[in-house]
Amino acid sequence: MNVLFITLDQFRGDSYGAAGHPLVVTPTLDRVAAEGVRLERHYSQAAPCAPGRAAIYTGMYQMNNRVVANGTPLARGFDNLAFVARRAGYDPTLFGYTDQGLDPYSANGPDDSRLNFYDGVLPGFSVGLYQPESLAGWVQDLRAKGYDVQGGWADLARGEPERPAQDSLSGFLTTRFLEWLDYQESGWFAHLSFLRPHPPYAAAGEFSRMYDPADVETPIAPVKKEQRHPLHEAALKWKNVAAPRDLDAMRFLRAQYYGMISEVDAQLGRVVKTLEERGEWHDTLVVVTSDHGDQLGDHGLIEKLGFFPQSYHVIGLWRDPRATGGTSIPRFTENVDLLPTLADALGVEVPVQCDGRTLTPLFHDAGSPWRDAAHYEWDSRFMLLDTTGSPPPTSQTLARRNLAVSVSDDLAYVQFGDGSYRCFDLAVDPTWRTECRDVERVLRAAQRQLVWRQEHLRHDLTDMLLSPERLGHWPSELHLDPLAESVS
Repeated sequence: MNVLFITLDQFRGDSYGAAGHPLVVTPTLDRVAAEGVRLERHYSQAAPCAPGRAAIYTGMYQMNNRVVANGTPLARGFDNLAFVARRAGYDPTLFGYTDQGLDPYSANGPDDSRLNFYDGVLPGFSVGLYQPESLAGWVQDLRAKGYDVQGGWADLARGEPERPAQDSLSGFLTTRFLEWLDYQESGWFAHLSFLRPHPPYAAAGEFSRMYDPADVETPIAPVKKEQRHPLHEAALKWKNVAAPRDLDAMRFLRAQYYGMISEVDAQLGRVVKTLEERGEWHDTLVVVTSDHGDQLGDHGLIEKLGFFPQSYHVIGLWRDPRATGGTSIPRFTENVDLLPTLADALGVEVPVQCDGRTLTPLFHDAGSPWRDAAHYEWDSRFMLLDTTGSPPPTSQTLARRNLAVSVSDDLAYVQFGDGSYRCFDLAVDPTWRTECRDVERVLRAAQRQLVWRQEHLRHDLTDMLLSPERLGHWPSELHLDPLAESVS
């Protein structure tokens, strides 16, 4: 069986056809959903990119993998998605990026150039196409086609509407994958990591004109100033995450975002067509998710941050050709569930470190015992870390710059590291603008989140006892060094 593991960067869970969006056209994603399982309430565990991806690749919550920002190193010693694929007999190959920084303890001294960048390749992956933040490969491709391209990656991306979609960033990645596929026999594993629909909000070619801003829905307005948490109030003043106040500009932004989604969907359509022509579509496991979502103007914000669900509710599709498709699961599922589910599907042991659980029981019976809430975290300590030579903040100060969210059917509880909290009554108002004033309900929500944290403290070594009897949960294959391909 082939494996196609796809991440679409910054893809909101409500922004495609199968999810019921009235405007966005996504025939390829809709087909994958119709032939597989759509995870209706699927959540990322962190934002921005590196923290969100660390949860996907390790199956661990942020409180355990500790990747809290773009630039936080991923500690060596963790198992990950690529190693699981290798133990299943695959050579997992990356097209795009994984945004996982090098552990300094694995560096070749303090001058190791890999310590200068956070967009490193996750250990265990072979590389079919590496896309660092500079997008150097795409730049070279554009110049070879005669384009005069200048500036950084954001400037290049803003120029997408001026070029035909066939020369887009997503098209470049897709073409390189299909070229690689020409040389592969069945039994391959590819991770397609698309940048789009990540900003800048500028769709490629004709897709930039696909949606009329006048047809785009109006975002959820922020609550009045006196009702806002200080973090929300501060975010509304940050230039890079405050939404345009002009409604026409905000609708234009959304129209471009939807154009990026339809364009990357079209690129995925090329992949599906090729697999059908090769006779491999019905032998390919397809997983689609995102590292995080996008506010898209809701609550007065864009990009991804804070505690609102638009930054964390993401697309979730699972298509196993060996199973009957066309189902939707309304339970709370999380990106940390994907690694254990993949291990189960490939017939290898689920890594002990995983905080997520295999989705396989839900695939067979949506009523199986399951979690009753989704959880995610956001950490803002990176705002206090700089390179100006100023004295670094204390560890206690940095530790308070985080929040944790628990979302259930009727409540959303947000615990901030400074001791403050918010609890939204979703039964009364699903837009997260009405706070719950029932003290007992708030207390129960806080207690449930505390229990969640206690249940998921790191446990990869705690369930073992060193003794002649080797008591506890010892893996059947003991990986003495997860960074090594050999297993003793």
